[in-house]
Amino acid sequence: MSTGKVVLGTLAGLAVGAIAGILFAPEKGSKTRRKIMHKGEDYMEDIKSKFDGIVDSLTEQFENSKKEIKDSVAEVKKSV
Repeated sequence: MSTGKVVLGTLAGLAVGAIAGILFAPEKGSKTRRKIMHKGEDYMEDIKSKFDGIVDSLTEQFENSKKEIKDSVAEVKKSV
């Protein structure tokens, strides 16, 4: 599953959950809004965590590729 689909699915879930929470809320509006705000913060922390993991993974892959290229260049220089 691609990362874009995961992020899109998470955002769609957040929107649907917020709408459902508002429509079916048995509590006062202020309490409901507060709950939605806290849930939104939780979802944003989760998205940020996943994004940070993706960035770390891409950085690691970039560094590995860079090292492989340097090794290949050194090997070519050695053989020439």
